[in-house]
Amino acid sequence: MTVVDITAVLEKGDIKCSVPMRVDMGGTLDISIFNLPLRSIGPKTFNLAVDMRTNVTLSKFKAGFIKISSRGFKSATFKTANFPLDHSFGLFFAVASYFGADGVQIHIDSSSPPKSGLGGSSAAAVALVGAFSKAHEQMGQKALSRKAIVNIAHAAEQSVAGVPCGLQDQLGAAFGGVNQWTWTGYTQGQEYSRRLLLKKNKKKDLDKCLLFAYCGIQHESADVNGFWVKKFKTGKMRDKWVRISDLTSEFAGCLASWDMEGAARAMNAETDIRRKMTPGVLVGPGKDLVNAAKKLSCGARFTGAGGGGCIWAIGNGDNIETLKPKWADILNKSKGACLLDMTTDWDGLI
Repeated sequence: MTVVDITAVLEKGDIKCSVPMRVDMGGTLDISIFNLPLRSIGPKTFNLAVDMRTNVTLSKFKAGFIKISSRGFKSATFKTANFPLDHSFGLFFAVASYFGADGVQIHIDSSSPPKSGLGGSSAAAVALVGAFSKAHEQMGQKALSRKAIVNIAHAAEQSVAGVPCGLQDQLGAAFGGVNQWTWTGYTQGQEYSRRLLLKKNKKKDLDKCLLFAYCGIQHESADVNGFWVKKFKTGKMRDKWVRISDLTSEFAGCLASWDMEGAARAMNAETDIRRKMTPGVLVGPGKDLVNAAKKLSCGARFTGAGGGGCIWAIGNGDNIETLKPKWADILNKSKGACLLDMTTDWDGLI
């Protein structure tokens, strides 16, 4: 895609883009430092898009400057020639620079709690790339594919972060739905393959089998992921990651065949492995939420790398209905914690 001046497009009106967030299982295996050495087993991850969306708007701004604003954060305005990449908005400045943006205001509006572990910043990057793609399309260029949008957003994030990053969040945002991802290690030029586990006509039934909560503690994944990467590099815990992949595959198979009890067992086994590796993945009310779910034959897992953020549960509809008030009672004891009114999202990037 050739870099073009989108000022003329923005003079006619704003460009808007929206993406869902995700809950997940088997994550970390989407990071290349894990899935390339484990290519022979075909590592599996899972994500499910939820309708707690992130919205990005591109508007016209004064020439020579870029402004970024986001609900809950202080806005930032810098000259196009020297905006910082070590800023809290560094990821979004990097995306803007990739598209040669100038005289543009970027507004990000996320409906999720801050640092919820739902993949918010990565989702916002996907939405931003999608918005620039739409603007370029209106300038007569070919729109980017969802896969290309994912790759650009991921490359920007990994470059700015300076550490290995996975693709789970970007894929969930771009494609939506309920997916198993197999990490193929760039076989025949493909890094991953997608298996859509359920069709949209199962949405209402699936929503009755899910429960979501925010723990009231902001998610900080860097330390957890850093620990896992360090241990994996030394050759330790490799067997546990193979088992995590197997359990994720088992979970996906159960979900596809509508075996919610089997899915719950696989999820709990995966959560238990992670807790043994890193007890800090569950904080605040997280342990009580997971224990309550297990007692009712439901599965429960932290989102992302844990350490705060959200917990999600899966089980038979009747068991989830029974679990809901029990979770509410647990969450009421922690400041800022609450049930989240989310359902599955099948649209992805809009």
